[in-house]
Amino acid sequence: MDTKVIDTQRQKKVAILHILGAAFSFAMMTLFIRLSGDLPTMQKTFFRNFFALWIALAALVRQKQAPVIVKGAGLPMFMRCFFGGTGMIANFWAVDHLGIADANMLNKLSPFFAIIISYFIMKERASKVDWACVAVAFAGALFIIKPSFGLAAIPALVGLYGGFGAGTAYAYVHKMGSIGEPGPVIVFYFSLSTTLLCLPFMIADFAPMSVAQFLCLLGTGLAAASGQFNITAAYQKAAAKEISVFDYTQVIFAAILGVIFFNEIPDALSFIGYAVIIGAAVFKWRWNLHRAEG
Repeated sequence: MDTKVIDTQRQKKVAILHILGAAFSFAMMTLFIRLSGDLPTMQKTFFRNFFALWIALAALVRQKQAPVIVKGAGLPMFMRCFFGGTGMIANFWAVDHLGIADANMLNKLSPFFAIIISYFIMKERASKVDWACVAVAFAGALFIIKPSFGLAAIPALVGLYGGFGAGTAYAYVHKMGSIGEPGPVIVFYFSLSTTLLCLPFMIADFAPMSVAQFLCLLGTGLAAASGQFNITAAYQKAAAKEISVFDYTQVIFAAILGVIFFNEIPDALSFIGYAVIIGAAVFKWRWNLHRAEG
């Protein structure tokens, strides 16, 4: 076998290990959020981003990269920060009010939201297969949300917005990448803006923390940083179309952690929803690989 082919296959295997590491790290992040107890959501989000801010700043210093926003990236940067920040707040709130597996699954609708949003902000036309996968994924989400007109539906709808916010943020990250905005600068401004967004709310509603709660929030930040480093390494070594589907293992990790730590067992409808959404993601992944090879 050609040496170049062998090296590519090895790189792909390493990338898959990195993305599995990222999925586990992000599942641990949601676990730490729940374990931190009844602290206000804004306080949890503040500390998660405050720790990430210092890591992002260290990355800029190490790479000797000035935090300069390139021409034309100002509005996309604002939109990335706004939707990414509000989406994270919604996701953290949903984690506290849903099973962590359900909250993670709703957040994993973000790639499908990104397809929709990219059409409007970058005029990227998705194929009919892509749109069909979007429709199937959202049908699967209904099994998790279990639509009703009562208050019980609110946490699921908030979790759904978390996925929308993340997907919209990813679309704007893609737009900034296309005009040359460096990744570390995007991470820095996202962490900074979300920290500043949460700061006044945290001060107004600050809840004293025990040592255990503070350590859980520290764990949240460290797990999030681990996830970011792993997912960055993964996409540096392999194309998204080849490995992105493995990111859905986060839901499996979250479900296992939910059973172990909170005795949370998703109901039958949620399991159907997981199967439908992951099935749509796997089909889309396989279709894109086939189309690229053909």
